[in-house]
Amino acid sequence: MTPERLAEVMEATWPPAAVRDLGPFRLRDGAGGGKRVSAASAEAAWDTASLRAALAVMADPLFLIREGDAVLDKALAAEGFAVVDPVVAYAAPAAALQGELPFLTAFPHWPPLEAARSIWAEGGIGPARVAVMQRTTGPKTALLARAEDRPAAAAFVACLGPDAMLHALEVRPLLRRRGVGRHLLTAAANWAVAQGAETLSLVVTERNLAARALYESLGMVVVGRYHYRAAPASAPAPVPAPAEGPRPA
Repeated sequence: MTPERLAEVMEATWPPAAVRDLGPFRLRDGAGGGKRVSAASAEAAWDTASLRAALAVMADPLFLIREGDAVLDKALAAEGFAVVDPVVAYAAPAAALQGELPFLTAFPHWPPLEAARSIWAEGGIGPARVAVMQRTTGPKTALLARAEDRPAAAAFVACLGPDAMLHALEVRPLLRRRGVGRHLLTAAANWAVAQGAETLSLVVTERNLAARALYESLGMVVVGRYHYRAAPASAPAPVPAPAEGPRPA
């Protein structure tokens, strides 16, 4: 998966509420749906004037810095913009991640069950992020996993052509370290292959070493990296890494 295709799949499977192009910069309105859907990105050659024009209309400047954006990254650093949430993207052939699951261990459904919504809400994935899922137009599904005979985890998967992407994987803290994340990955792959997808991908914060170890143990490989640059006043304080799974990026 190329960086360009990765960006295309992310945009389609976790879309912003609105997009506006201002010269070479794409400005996104995420309506509370997360950083990536609220970040600006350089889509063509830019200069200082076009960067200033973009900054002038952004209430809370946040930039998505992808591979190939080194000059923009340096320019924003010089302006005092802080690095936020370096992210790693993983992918693998969906068929290689498939497997058999015990009955009702993890299953796809749409629209999301209240149990899935509750799990997301407990992890900070509230109505604004569920709204992102709802406005995704391609094939999509929620996933619910169970452990110890109770709802344990939830995730969202959507497709763009032959590529599926997993988002919003959230595992209840007391039910972590029980293989629930692995079950959700298997359920996501099973669903993706049934939709005709050939690849399953996801993004996870660089510091989430536990989740990254899981993905690598399943044979997923790094296919891209990106981070954000936030204006000094809007740079958030660091938060503890979740124990399992990717958050919406």
